[in-house]
Amino acid sequence: MSYGILFLRLVLGATMAAHGAQKLFGWFGGSGPAGTAIGNRRLGFRAPLLMALAAGLAEFGGGLLLAAGLLTPLAALGIAVVMVNAVALIHWRNGFWNSNGGYEFNLLIWTTAGAIAAIGAGRFSLDRLLGWEDNISGAWWGLGALGLSLLVSVVTLTVGRSHGKPKGPVHLARDEKATPRAA
Repeated sequence: MSYGILFLRLVLGATMAAHGAQKLFGWFGGSGPAGTAIGNRRLGFRAPLLMALAAGLAEFGGGLLLAAGLLTPLAALGIAVVMVNAVALIHWRNGFWNSNGGYEFNLLIWTTAGAIAAIGAGRFSLDRLLGWEDNISGAWWGLGALGLSLLVSVVTLTVGRSHGKPKGPVHLARDEKATPRAA
């Protein structure tokens, strides 16, 4: 079981860290903070650059922490919050299936993050090395991470956004990645 948890943590953590690096640094074909802020402005966020940095940090930092097995419930929370926001803002309207742009994969990532928080980071983790694993894992830690992700997302989606008409398409055009335009 320890090897399975390690493999799951490494793959999910590295994937989320890479996704965050797209937002924070523009790596792996990402749009960087400025391009992500353009998309966030179109989604109606009041502070689009701040939200770009917060989402990027949640994915990048959460992914690295999850891969290392350090502060695993916090890592799970960061990843879960981004997934709930993505579903609410982009994927829900497209239905369940990913082939239609739906929330299928976001739900898998959200659930996996919560499950890892509940199971614990496992034998090959910094949480275990530091002697924390037994104190920061269990059903309540997993449910807490998922429940708190819903709460944080409700705040983000209500207080963090103006609720006027959307300001254009959700996804960035290729030319906006490198050269964000003024509003």
